[in-house]
Amino acid sequence: MRGSDADAAIYWLVGMLQGGEQPLYIAMRLIRFASHDVGLADLLALNQAVSCYQARMPRGSCTVLRLLSFAPKSIAIYRGIGAAQKVVRESVGQNEVVPLHLRNATAKLMKEIGYGKCYIYTPDDPQATQSYMPPSL
Repeated sequence: MRGSDADAAIYWLVGMLQGGEQPLYIAMRLIRFASHDVGLADLLALNQAVSCYQARMPRGSCTVLRLLSFAPKSIAIYRGIGAAQKVVRESVGQNEVVPLHLRNATAKLMKEIGYGKCYIYTPDDPQATQSYMPPSL
């Protein structure tokens, strides 16, 4: 599917099924592919893969394979998660804290010490800019 060759994807699917691979395992792999390889390039691909899983393989598997094979690919989310994992792993011990403006003031004292102060609700002000990252980043 990564190479956008639907015929090859179907061939390997049939080979896996005839070889005894569990259909639900294959469906879960299709979900992973839709999430990691297609990603943001086609927002409906993940929904289709989950529907295939819910319908139980092999029903609909050829349709999903074709959809995922021909879908544009984007691994931006996958790479972003990997980069974030590296940053978090390397910053362990630096005691990163959630910026005060992002903290929810659930008590009067929290509000008094600055929790939520200057927080901008971006759906109300889409042009607003504020940092959501720890101060050191």
